Parts: sequence; C-alpha cells; structure tokens
Amino acid sequence: MATCPRGCTPVVRLCQKLNRLKTMDEDMMTTSLRRCLSTLDLTLFGVGSMVGSLYVLTGTVAKDIVGPAVVISFLLAGIASLRAAFCYAEIGARIPRAGSAYVFTCVSMGEIWAFLIGWDVILEKMVTAAAVARAWSGYLDSIFNHTIQNFTETHIIQWNTPFLAHYPDILAAGIVIVATLFISFGVQVSSYLSHIFSVISLCVIIFILVFGFILADPVNWSQTEGGFAPFGISGILSGSATCFYSFVGFDVIASSTEETKNPKKSVPIATAIALGLAATAYILVSTVLTLMVPWHTLDPNSALADAFFLRGYSWAGVVVAVGSICGMNTVLLGNLFSLPRIVYAIAEDGLLFSLFARINTVTKVPVNAILTFGVLVALCSLIFDLVALFQFLSIGTLLAYTFVAASIIVLRHQPEKGKGAASTSPNPNPDPEPAPTESQTIMEDSGELKQYESFSDKLQLVDIQTRERHGVGQLRACIEPYLGRLLGGFGAGEVVAFCVTTMIVSAVSFCAVLEFGTNQLPVWTFALLLLIFSLAYVLSLALIWVHEQRSDSRTFQVPLVPLTPAASILLNIFLLMKLSKLTWIRFIVWLTIGLLVYFGYGVWHSKEGLRGQQSTDMAAQDGVGPNGSPVEMVQFNGQVD
Repeated sequence: MATCPRGCTPVVRLCQKLNRLKTMDEDMMTTSLRRCLSTLDLTLFGVGSMVGSLYVLTGTVAKDIVGPAVVISFLLAGIASLRAAFCYAEIGARIPRAGSAYVFTCVSMGEIWAFLIGWDVILEKMVTAAAVARAWSGYLDSIFNHTIQNFTETHIIQWNTPFLAHYPDILAAGIVIVATLFISFGVQVSSYLSHIFSVISLCVIIFILVFGFILADPVNWSQTEGGFAPFGISGILSGSATCFYSFVGFDVIASSTEETKNPKKSVPIATAIALGLAATAYILVSTVLTLMVPWHTLDPNSALADAFFLRGYSWAGVVVAVGSICGMNTVLLGNLFSLPRIVYAIAEDGLLFSLFARINTVTKVPVNAILTFGVLVALCSLIFDLVALFQFLSIGTLLAYTFVAASIIVLRHQPEKGKGAASTSPNPNPDPEPAPTESQTIMEDSGELKQYESFSDKLQLVDIQTRERHGVGQLRACIEPYLGRLLGGFGAGEVVAFCVTTMIVSAVSFCAVLEFGTNQLPVWTFALLLLIFSLAYVLSLALIWVHEQRSDSRTFQVPLVPLTPAASILLNIFLLMKLSKLTWIRFIVWLTIGLLVYFGYGVWHSKEGLRGQQSTDMAAQDGVGPNGSPVEMVQFNGQVD
C-alpha cells in the first residue's frame, strides 16, 4: 500500500487502514506455540475430521437424492474439493502460521477482509462443533432408547421456542466441556486422543468394507430396484453439492501449521493423503452400502448400522455404532482444536481482545481462547436445535475457500520482499539517477567493480535489465509487445489484483443470473447477461495469465494457476447461491456483530496500524529540514495508516 500524501481525504486514509496487509516475520518458524506435530499427526487429524460424517451422510444422500449413483457424487465432490485443498496446502506450507484462511487473506487481500473471514470461520467452527456434539448425543441416546431425552423432558425442563431445542441437551454440552479440557492440556494430548478415535474409526470402516462386500448383491443396482441412477444426472449433481461438505475437514491441517515441525513438507503431504483416504472411504463405503440392501430401504439416520441389522447381523450393527461414535468424536476434537487457533491468530494481530492471545507457559496453547470458546460451544449445543445449527453450516466454509483461492492468485503474482521493491515503491530520493552508460560500473558478487565495455558484458547488462522489467507480477516478455503500452505502466501485481476482484464480481453475477434469472428474466436478457459475465470472467482470467508468476521449488505449489483457483472460486460461489435466504439473513447479522467488534476495538488496536503509526512518527521526527519542510519520507513495510 502506498504512502498516503498529506492531502489525502479521511475516506482514503480509512480505506488504507482497512486494506493494510499483514507483515510477516522474516523467520516464520519462530512461534510461542510448540512445534511437535508430524506428517502422520496432521494426516490423522485431517482424516478424522473428514470421515466423521460418513456414517450418516452416505445413507441420507443415497436414499433422498441420488440412489446407488452416490458413488459418482462422492467422486465428483472429491475432485471438486481437491482444488480447494491444493490452495490450502500451498499457502499453509508457505505461511506456517495459525489462523488458516484468516492469515492467508490478511497477507494478500487486506485486514478488513481477513477479519471478516476469520469471524466467519469462528462461527462455522462453533456451529460445526455444537452440531456434532448434538448429533453425538442423539446417536448415543438412541442406543439406550432415548432414556436421557425422556428423563430431561419429564424431570428437568422442556421448551417450545423457535430455533431452540425441545429440551436442553446436557449430554452434548458435557461432551464439549470434556473435550475442551483435554484440548487445553496441550497439542500432544489433543493429537493422541484424536489419533485413538481416528484409528478405531478407520478400523471399523475396513470392517464395513470387508464384511459388506461379502454380503454385496449386484441385484440392488439393477432395474428391478430402480436402477443405478434413479434420479438421473440432476440427482447426481445435487448429490455432489451435498457430498462436497463432507470433505471440509482438511482445513484443520492448515490451522495446525504453527505447531508442525516441518510445515513445508508435512502440510502438502498430509493434505493429499488425508483427502485421498477420505474420498476412497466415502466411495467404497457408499458402494458397499447400496450393494448390501436396496437403496430405497435405507434408514437415513443410521444407514450403515441398519443395513447390517436388515441382513441379520445385529452384532455388526453394534460395531458400526461404535465406529460412528468414534468418528463423530474426531470431528468434534478437530473443530474444537482449530477454533481457538483461529481466535488466537486474530487476537495476536490485535483485532480481538489480547486476552485470547496469551499462551500458557506449560502447555504452550492459547488456554484462554480454548476455555472461553469451548464454553460458548457447549452453550450452543445445550440450547440450540440441530436443524437450526446445520442451517449455519457451509456458508463460512465456502466463503473461506473463495478467499483462499483468490489469495493464491494474488500471492503468486507478488514479488518477494526486497526483490523488485525499487520498481514498485516510490523512490525516496528525489534526484533521478543518471542513465547507465557504456562505462558504467556495477558491483559483482565478488565485490569487485567491473567495467561493462565488451559486447558480452553489454548483453549481460541487457539481460539483467530485462529480468527486472519482466519480474514477478509484470507482463510476460512474449506479451509485452502487444499489451505493454496498455498495462506496462502498472506496478507489480496491481493488474492481477484488479483482475481477481473483477473475476469474483463477474462470477457472483454469473451465478446469480443462472440461479435466480431462469424463470424471472426474458430468454434474450438471460442469455445476454450470461454472455457478458462469462466474457468478463474469461477476460480477467486471461489478463492474469499474461503476467509472470513466482516459482518456488522449495514448497508445494498449486498446479495450473490461475485455472485451478479460478475454478474453485466459481464452484464455491455457485454453491453459495444455493443456500437459503434465512441462512444469509442470519449470516449478515453475525457479520454485523463482527463489524461492530472490528470498528469498536480491532481497528484501534491493530498491530499493523500501530507499526504504521510508529513509522509516521519517525518520519515526522527525522524528516524535517531547517526550513520546516520534509526532506525524508520513512515508510515502514509499505504500510501507513
């Protein structure tokens, strides 16, 4: 962000405050947390967070939406999730800090957008943990014939209030409190507990596959039972949209990067293995389930256990029930583990109360954030209905995926610190430097001065100047003759940032017209708007492509940039348009509360803002000449309030 001159209006200065970027430390491996997680730890965290809903979601999608073709739906959903996982893996390996989507957005898009995404992810993690605790309680209570529910409604209290549960779920709140206490003991205790549940769940899944294939009957996919795809292509696509949310747990890996021993290596490997294992489990289990019993006879609430009961193996149903409990435990632990890390990252930057940024000296975890938000999650699971909780899900995840994908494009076209700064920052020296001549001398790596007099030396000088002109974020050399006059005058990455914004706006417009304009607009208007927005999207994508990207073989990089993140953005926005109006209204209310917190506290205590203020004070003290006019401008990391 450029320095705001003295004549800037308050609106311009406010915009600069809201869009200031986070300055990362030179050594990003230094942290107050304990780096002790390995690749295996991250993999089990990711797998456990993704396969927990396998025991319920598979039967629901198979019976109500797709039929046996749920296998294809999970395959398509896994491929779609792979694009978002690639984006998280690259930035997680490059920026090994807690906070996941919040930190990624903060270093690329700006402070206000990062805070809103972080605030959004906080809601999503709280709601997910509360919903899983509520489902865990209901599943366990159903095994004992709803004894706990009946006792609570009869002897304690029963409510008949909209959006609230019919009774306070004491069991759900209790399991959240117990899990929170375990997590507060340290990251190693959390990982060990999660690994135990993950291994048990994976063993049960293997049992389901082996025993299920023995009981498989191909007749259940035949036309006599309705066929393989009774709901057609539309059913498969609708099922894919629902199945997409079963893979959202991989972001717990990105939230754990600040506690990982070697994030550059572990994060991409763990993300790929976890997503691959989860997708394989979903595809194979859905295959077994729909081959064991006819798809239209499935019980959506406990499809796997009920399938074994229908085949006469009640003991196998008990084994599946144990796996289901363990699977939901891993999802609960994953969300309660990553939630305080996101809160800690926001508070560490000064945007939330500093109380949440304090690290316990013994356990090396943000205990205040863990306990505070653990209690809030327990309260949500105690009083809110499961349906009301699920209505809040998805919106936070999809928005986070969208901003992370956009961050990939922006960061890939940003030059590194200290490289190319001269071409992107204003020159503090008002005196222009003389143009290089044939006898110009430069300092070589050896420290000796060399005269550029020979023809080969002149070629070398031209090559150096060409590399500077075609650096990261600048036009490619092959494109410059055609677009150099139009786009050559912009700073590194400026055109890309504008095109990313244009691409998101055009994607939102395209999906909105596609979703809501089919029956509301005349055919020619509908077609024209789709054509205009699709052309804007493609043109933005093309302009991004003609700029040089950063290449770094030391860390994992998303393939086919900008195509991969752009496709992820379009898919996420399309799924966002599928959400109900009530979900959006509730989400806007939550964002409004977040904006009040940001403008009431965060914007005044932002560490980036304080750094910029210190830089301004230094300029005011050191940059005044004898006549009172400024002779030097001090700029701190390019960030000034």
